[in-house]
Amino acid sequence: MGIADYALLALVHPLEFRALIQYKLWHENQRDLTATKEQANSGWDRATMRECWDFLDRTSRSFSAVIKQLDGDLARTICLFYLVLRGLDTIEDDMTIPDAEKQPILRKFHTYLSQPGWNFDKNGPNEKDRDLLVRFHVVITELDHLQPECKAVIVDICEKMQTGMADFAHKASLAAQSTNPDDKYIHSIEEFDLYCHYVAGLVGEGLSRLFSASKKEASWLADQLVLSNSMGSLLQKTNILRDLAEDVDEGRHFWPKEIWGAYGFKELAELKDPANQEHALWALSGMTLDALRHVTDSLDYLTLLKTQSVFNFCAIPAVMALATLDVCFMNPAVLVQNVKIRKGQAVRLIMDATNPRDVANICRDYIRSIHHKISPQDPNFMKLSVMCGRVEQWVEHHYPSIITVVTSQPDSDGARTTSAKIAPDERDARLRILKREVEIHKLKLSATGVKSSPRFEQEDLPKELYMVVFGGLFGTCLLGLVLVYGVLYMADWLDGVNV
Repeated sequence: MGIADYALLALVHPLEFRALIQYKLWHENQRDLTATKEQANSGWDRATMRECWDFLDRTSRSFSAVIKQLDGDLARTICLFYLVLRGLDTIEDDMTIPDAEKQPILRKFHTYLSQPGWNFDKNGPNEKDRDLLVRFHVVITELDHLQPECKAVIVDICEKMQTGMADFAHKASLAAQSTNPDDKYIHSIEEFDLYCHYVAGLVGEGLSRLFSASKKEASWLADQLVLSNSMGSLLQKTNILRDLAEDVDEGRHFWPKEIWGAYGFKELAELKDPANQEHALWALSGMTLDALRHVTDSLDYLTLLKTQSVFNFCAIPAVMALATLDVCFMNPAVLVQNVKIRKGQAVRLIMDATNPRDVANICRDYIRSIHHKISPQDPNFMKLSVMCGRVEQWVEHHYPSIITVVTSQPDSDGARTTSAKIAPDERDARLRILKREVEIHKLKLSATGVKSSPRFEQEDLPKELYMVVFGGLFGTCLLGLVLVYGVLYMADWLDGVNV
């Protein structure tokens, strides 16, 4: 961003400009991986790990920033997990590698993680992450420095993912040779879900298992497969929705035909035609509807996390996905270019997404914005409205808006106290209902001549209840005495008979 961009941001979005300044001053480089005290966890004292951190910065700066903030050696573990999957994905995406050569490499990729010195130099010269595979031996070397449980998780997830990637890569190769143009498309939503599971849902599963294996989260988090899959699918489907124009231009087709074919399109590229804009936007709303299916599961997942750095690592991409869905929804620009959220907006989300309640409220605000933009002419109008209502209901159920959370000012030790109180807004319909119920209650009491009293005042117990309780106790004691006397009398009588 240049000076003019910052000036425009300050004028148009002053809160985002303030968040950007705060982030620059206090939130960047919170953890120095090169520091001596961090080297035991970061591995910076080893040349191979330093090279891995460099590859992480080069392959994804956005993921690199959040990974480095994870506690302890978890940052190093997730870094290597990311690089392994990035290497696998680089082979799968490279269209210069013939399918006959690509298939055995993909299906055996997990075995290479245990082969010291293995590298791959057959990627095309224009493949941006080619250098990672050329120097992949440094990743393999560092995997041996991980806890055995963590390495086992990475190898297992890699094996599952490589199978799915190989299947879809083979299908794409056959489609390229087919005379039927429909063969190049993903047809059903179920097939789309399967693809997203392989490329992103398994990432969510692997992360959950690594969180548990590292003892940063509870052991049972590793078993939350549905929620982990939803977290990954939400991010993947958002990226696929946003990257429509770029993918179509490069010959990639990820949108399922079941969604866009319902509006009369024969080819996915037809969505870019300005003459088809209305129906194309309906297809876009259909993709948005499919992505929103995973929002409540993602919110459920976030409530299970207890470590702050792990929560930030998962929550920040989730709220950015919701922000992206909002900016893309019913936006014709998505059909012709890659649409992203503003940098200031992204920074503000990073600073605000610090606890489950705030994340839920952020998601609710974006859901309301999406709901506001729904057109009644859209065939997805009713389904989208229900889906937005479902998210609103989740937020209201878990974090009622009638309850206000108040955080005190820090004391001399820097500690803060947080309390909750019922302080509803005067415009809140629930407050008007409550006041009306109180008025009706008072009217009923005045009509019967009964003096009004506080609704929750503890009343004295009636004397009849006392009589029943004490009478029961007296009867029980009397019955016990009679039984004891009877037993003693029978014992004496039996002794006399025997004599």
